[in-house]
Amino acid sequence: MREPGRLGTGRLGTGIGWRPEIAEAVENMPGIDWVEAVAENVCPGHLPESLLRLRARGVTVVPHGVSLGLGGADRPDGARLTALADRAEALGSPLVTEHIAFVRAGGPLTASPLLEAGHLLPVPRTRDALRVLCENVRAAQAALPVPLAVENIAALISWPGEEMTEGQFLYELADRTGVRLLIDVANLHTNHVNRGEDPVKALDELPVEAIAYVHVAGGFERDGVWHDSHAHPVARPVLDILADLASRVTPPGVLLERDENFPEPAELERELTAIRGTLERAEATSRATKRSTAVLAGGRAATGDAGAAQGEAADTGAPTGTDDAPRQRVALAQAALLSALVAGTPAPEGFDRVRLGVQARALAAKRADVVAKVAPELPEILGDGYRLAFLAYAQRRPMTGGYRRDALDFAEHLLLAGLPEGAGTRRLRAWWLERSGPVPLSARPVARLARATRRALLRH
Repeated sequence: MREPGRLGTGRLGTGIGWRPEIAEAVENMPGIDWVEAVAENVCPGHLPESLLRLRARGVTVVPHGVSLGLGGADRPDGARLTALADRAEALGSPLVTEHIAFVRAGGPLTASPLLEAGHLLPVPRTRDALRVLCENVRAAQAALPVPLAVENIAALISWPGEEMTEGQFLYELADRTGVRLLIDVANLHTNHVNRGEDPVKALDELPVEAIAYVHVAGGFERDGVWHDSHAHPVARPVLDILADLASRVTPPGVLLERDENFPEPAELERELTAIRGTLERAEATSRATKRSTAVLAGGRAATGDAGAAQGEAADTGAPTGTDDAPRQRVALAQAALLSALVAGTPAPEGFDRVRLGVQARALAAKRADVVAKVAPELPEILGDGYRLAFLAYAQRRPMTGGYRRDALDFAEHLLLAGLPEGAGTRRLRAWWLERSGPVPLSARPVARLARATRRALLRH
């Protein structure tokens, strides 16, 4: 196993997020050095042919996890870590990436039901949360066959009582664990609009020497809120932040993310060209700045080692894993927030209730969109009424077991509510019956016997 925090990747170059919807376009794009695939959407034993062809051409493939929840109060799930490791090995990847976020809360630490967010939520930038995150990152590093890099996330809400800025939090995390950073410049812009955080200050404070690569993505602003949609063109302010970052350090890799509302390949290629142009212009004018930054960074590293040692000593006053008080405090805070967002409980003290409402609606909308993707039969059966019905269902019914379970629970809820009998209701019932058991209905011996008996009775 490689030493945690050390990458043998060299320069990744310019890449794009690989998605099945644009797989052919990605294969035909000129100048693609590497791609990133959502880890949970790749099966190690059945890799998509497109990824196999890209790998055969020498294109690096990096698995990007979204469900580990390293910022959550619970320790990383062993099965999820194994799955992420399997994907890294199957793809021959030089590293794997995940997010500095929590995606579920509740459970034994809080003696409350486990809730799933279905999305990435921000961790509080507190000493407790940092300690928990560092322990979780170390556990992940020990379990993975390749180095780990973690990504800053976008957020609509801010935690009250935070003790660090984003840059300070990322610096401490990298310093204490040796983990590399995946810096999303679109997320820095999002947090600037939504939380009033200065991206220049964040770049000033974070350890640019720890950057593994950079994400660039699009979004849109509505009613003073920036939505990190990954479904719109890259905005000029995002490219400006990329230029600022590139003036400080040459990022080993830069990748364009697009998750839906895919444009024609020519538009994606234009966005990649704009990214390359931004990097080239920044690098052409930053040689002197880089030299001075390197001197400053060297001085900071020299003093930072001592600070890290002190911080680590503070973190490890008790043997790792024996003091659960910080985890319990983080668990209670995260469970209260997630319950307010997905179960309609009162907002925790100190949060902006208007922003919590915006975040809650965004989570419900994302649930509706993803359920429609994993179970496309539902919007087909329900037609125009699907979205309104799902949003009403999601208002006070949290997701507890992933999106496929969510789709089944939604269908069951509709059936129990007593839909008018008709072709649509019959199709929905048949769909639910087919998928609700441990194996498809058509594969169950009892069901086969029941159908054979029914046919015999009909003949009689």
